[in-house]
Amino acid sequence: MLKRTFLYLLCFVAVSCFAQSRKRSFRQKEIGFFGGAAYYIGDLNPRGHFLFSSPAAGLYLRLTNHYRYAFRFGFNYGQIYGDDSKSKEADQQERNISFKSKVYELSSLAEFNFVDYRIGHDRHRFTMFLFAGLGAYFFDPQSNIGNGYQSLRNIHTEGQSKSYAKYQISVPFGVGLKWNVGDRCGLGIEWGPRRTFTDYLDDVSGSYPDLPAEGGNSYTNRTKNGSATTGSMRGNPSTKDWYFYYGINFNVKLRQRKGNVCHG
Repeated sequence: MLKRTFLYLLCFVAVSCFAQSRKRSFRQKEIGFFGGAAYYIGDLNPRGHFLFSSPAAGLYLRLTNHYRYAFRFGFNYGQIYGDDSKSKEADQQERNISFKSKVYELSSLAEFNFVDYRIGHDRHRFTMFLFAGLGAYFFDPQSNIGNGYQSLRNIHTEGQSKSYAKYQISVPFGVGLKWNVGDRCGLGIEWGPRRTFTDYLDDVSGSYPDLPAEGGNSYTNRTKNGSATTGSMRGNPSTKDWYFYYGINFNVKLRQRKGNVCHG
């Protein structure tokens, strides 16, 4: 559903950009700060948007050369986590896995404003916007496995032949609102899914590997009653994990030399 929505948004932006290609342009730089939360959707949280949200923050530079378009380069930090014991599903409660992971993200985004917008302009003070781009992120799932929280990546909990990469690529996109709060400042709110290409944000994907005959708890088998068997499903390998940022933006227009300012 999210992927289909993303394609619709891209088509809409492409058509709108073509229709607006003759509109006036200008140059403007803004520095911005993001404050909000992060969460994830995956094997330990299949459907619960905003569930297990944790504080997140970020910093970005926005380059604007048009009333409808802008480019944004940013860094975000957040923490995602999930816990089977808090699920309402009996099979998840029995599986009894939990994890947490810090996520550090660098992103390059293109923004499209639904209506003309510019900080400091009396008539173009508010807009809804879409954004999409490319991101690179770091993650390292951990769990409390008896001696405090430990990294799970190199334990190979599902019998992987090699560890999954800590540094990966994501596709950020989303929607938001932004408005002026003065001649040089703006505020905004946004929600941004991140499409990933891994199923191991939570270190859960496939089946249980070879287990001890007694089926007791181990790094891999955390089931309450030791009910897991070798080859039984531990996760859902047919889907990839997602992570999300949402929150508030505060940005300030940087001063420019008079020769670089265009009025419209």
